[in-house]
Amino acid sequence: MENQKQHFWTRDSSILLGGFFITIFLILYIWWPLAEEYLAYVDWNGAWWLYMDWLLLGVFLFMSITIVARANLKTDVLIVCVGICGGLAIESWGTQTNLWHYYTAERPPLWIIPAWPIASLSIDRITRALNWIIARKTTSPSTTLMASLQSLITALYWITFASFLTLMLVFVSPTFDKSYTWLSLALCVLLIITPTDHRFALLTFIAGAGLGYFLELWGTTRECWMYYSNETPPLFAVLAHGMAAVAFWRAGLLVKLVLGKVRSE
Repeated sequence: MENQKQHFWTRDSSILLGGFFITIFLILYIWWPLAEEYLAYVDWNGAWWLYMDWLLLGVFLFMSITIVARANLKTDVLIVCVGICGGLAIESWGTQTNLWHYYTAERPPLWIIPAWPIASLSIDRITRALNWIIARKTTSPSTTLMASLQSLITALYWITFASFLTLMLVFVSPTFDKSYTWLSLALCVLLIITPTDHRFALLTFIAGAGLGYFLELWGTTRECWMYYSNETPPLFAVLAHGMAAVAFWRAGLLVKLVLGKVRSE
């Protein structure tokens, strides 16, 4: 990644992992009836391993490992803050417009909000790893090769995001009468047509969609949440995680820019 001398485990990794487990503990403590209901499906007196949710445990383990990788609280705190605010906005839009709903019928449920900053940290690590791999593989390329690679990335960027926007228009069309939806569409268009870095935006989208697939697969197949289309999961929902990741990244850049100008005054 950016600093090759930096170790996988840093001092901030311990702090971040501790905060992660505290968050999980608080969610279980505050919403214990929901956790108790979920655990009731496990036959603890029999072959309990057959009843364990291995997909959830696998996703939990993966995110636990990735969020501590080369952690840096100076940047991670911003990612967490943006993830919380962005997650709340997205969940409010989806549940208020009935694009999806949770089994608890909350609009939105507060217990799902912490999942957004945790996922944002994991996506940040995946994106930086992918970016580092590509940068290493293209070390000191010829000018011609570099130009061709940049052209390819730019083309893939526009194809990917144009396709997503088309899919989004189709999926959210039942809610065109909602101002929430038009604001979301306008934001997506603005983010797409004003890229700051085609490669990093594309990698962020891929990382977000990749992690989003497993999150959506778990949530929809367990009926924790369900979309109006009843797909498990719908393609739009998977790719929307990629778009959300790009939006969070861009929001973080904007906050950094504003803070930088404030400090310089």
